[in-house]
Amino acid sequence: MDSPLRIAMWSGPRNISTAMMRAWENRSDTFVTDEPFYAHYLDHTGVQHPGFDSIIKSQSTDWRKVVTACTTSTEPGCTIHYQKHMTHHILPHMQLDWLSSLTNVFLIRSPESVVASYSKSRPELEARDLGFEQQARLFEHVKNHLDDAPLVIASDTLLENPKVALAALCQHCRTSFDEEMLHWPPGKRDSDGAWAPYWYSNVEQSTGFAPAPEKREIILDDKQQRIADQCRPHYELMTTHATDFK
Repeated sequence: MDSPLRIAMWSGPRNISTAMMRAWENRSDTFVTDEPFYAHYLDHTGVQHPGFDSIIKSQSTDWRKVVTACTTSTEPGCTIHYQKHMTHHILPHMQLDWLSSLTNVFLIRSPESVVASYSKSRPELEARDLGFEQQARLFEHVKNHLDDAPLVIASDTLLENPKVALAALCQHCRTSFDEEMLHWPPGKRDSDGAWAPYWYSNVEQSTGFAPAPEKREIILDDKQQRIADQCRPHYELMTTHATDFK
């Protein structure tokens, strides 16, 4: 069997990243991997997340072994390996040469929206927990060394027209669009990470991409606003490369 097309979707938390994983997993030709570096991140940093112990037990904490899995894993009958990655899980000591084996795509959302959502589940947060700076660093690496025009998708833009955006994503990845990506059955998945009970309640009830949210004022406290302000320059760098799918 030839090596599958390997797609790495790089985002921070509280984006539509799990819904995007559902969309790809609903294809008959695709298998998915959910945040494979999470255990290494927690083990190395000691940052306390919900389900800390169970997450570390559920995955390898050796980032090199995880890289091997990301670049060599196969599933019978599948020609696509879709990988959902959190950018803050890629720590400075980790080499990036393995990214050349992947088609790297970037998913972004405004820092104010991310902070407001993330703080509901984990109020004690710092800018580094949200992955904006790390995402910009990964983007620059891919742009400078692997692909001078990596695809950047704004979540709100995708939600305005999922079919058009997903078709463009598939075209960028050199594979065909599948209508099955637009809708999926509700519920849990065996592929979901050990952290799903703490973060996936909404997506477990979903059957497709929800309509784009109405624009409304986001109210943050002073600390939350400072964090959003720290993230904004990195977000704005990414928005200059985002596709509008029109």
